[in-house]
Amino acid sequence: MSAQMNDQSRALSSNAWLKSYYFLRFAVSAAWVALAFTVANSSPPVAAVMLVAYPAWDALANYVDAQRSGGLRRNKSQLLNFAVSIITAIAVAIALGRSMNAVLAVYGVWAVVSGLFQLLTAVRRWKTNGAQWAMILSGAQSALAGLFFVKMSGGTESIGIVDVAPYAAFGAFYFLVSAVWLSVGDVLRKSPQAAN
Repeated sequence: MSAQMNDQSRALSSNAWLKSYYFLRFAVSAAWVALAFTVANSSPPVAAVMLVAYPAWDALANYVDAQRSGGLRRNKSQLLNFAVSIITAIAVAIALGRSMNAVLAVYGVWAVVSGLFQLLTAVRRWKTNGAQWAMILSGAQSALAGLFFVKMSGGTESIGIVDVAPYAAFGAFYFLVSAVWLSVGDVLRKSPQAAN
């Protein structure tokens, strides 16, 4: 009985962190999308900073989450996601000197790789935290969007930050769904305890 209570207590504590983390990821991504469609759409310097900042933020978020979840050594998919996102931020900064098509190609490769690592992280967490189906969908959709970005980058149409914004918007949506779903799960878990 006490082992079961300890497991439930650990799950609730871990879920409390994940809920906060997912809500924060939602808020940052939603703010990024809003700025992309307003300020950055008409200001190339702001757009450039935002395009570099997005994968840099993803790297920081993965690092902090991994540290809170046992460290980078225990969370290999997040360690790799952290490294790939740092490399992407640097690659985007370099690609900005070439063209937006080059930037979109970099984003495409990053979306594929980071999406797969996100999917692996969610699968691993399913056992301990549950409610990871939205993160699994998000990872899979990220990988598909990345392939679309790579294809689009080879075209001749004009590309801007608003072409990347829907990708970030879907990410925000999935983070929000995951946070809400974990919250619902915690309420349902607490209900039987209250009844006892």
